[in-house]
Amino acid sequence: MNHFIRNGIVSPILLRWLRMSAKHKKGLLIVLEGIDGSGKTTQARALVRRLRRRGITASFFREPTRGRWGREIKRLAVRADSLTPEGELALFVKDRRENVAKNIGPALRAGRVAVLDRYYFSTMAYQGAKGLDVGRIRRMNEAFAIAPDLVLVLDVDARAGLARIRGRKRRDELFEREDYLVRVREIFRGLKGPRFVHIDGRGDKRAIGREIWSHVAPLLK
Repeated sequence: MNHFIRNGIVSPILLRWLRMSAKHKKGLLIVLEGIDGSGKTTQARALVRRLRRRGITASFFREPTRGRWGREIKRLAVRADSLTPEGELALFVKDRRENVAKNIGPALRAGRVAVLDRYYFSTMAYQGAKGLDVGRIRRMNEAFAIAPDLVLVLDVDARAGLARIRGRKRRDELFEREDYLVRVREIFRGLKGPRFVHIDGRGDKRAIGREIWSHVAPLLK
């Protein structure tokens, strides 16, 4: 956040981000992050089910989306050399803009709890691990992205994450490599602030779910 404030003056980018985020705060935006195989998709879906059982209107979204740009990312991800890091970044930003406009924003304006499987923190981690400037990626996304109320980072080591996804029919060779995921994990582990919670993703799924709920429940009040 310091790169948005100089000599006590808040940058125009941060002001726009805060104003835009405030417009959507009828609902809550909860994000789950982590490397491939960390369990975030499982926990995100479980959280949505738990919210709905309690009569809370909740929506599940994921990135990449199933929209035009998200499908293009998934199509290209099967080959390790299909995109440059800048090309990856450009596609993820296009996909995210669409997701914010068509899915996340409307859900929050309707007062829903939006649970998101990956957000721009994944772009910071994955494209940052390929040499792009993490601060630049963050500024680029926060120029339009809605600020999350809570970011839950599920932490597992790269080898354990890859072991969990070994049986998938489809593998994304562009991202699912151990040496690369080691660097991605380190960027995730460096995310700090009052909205970030880091959770050990190696344990029992139900125990992890209860820990996640312990951080979500207070926000619902």
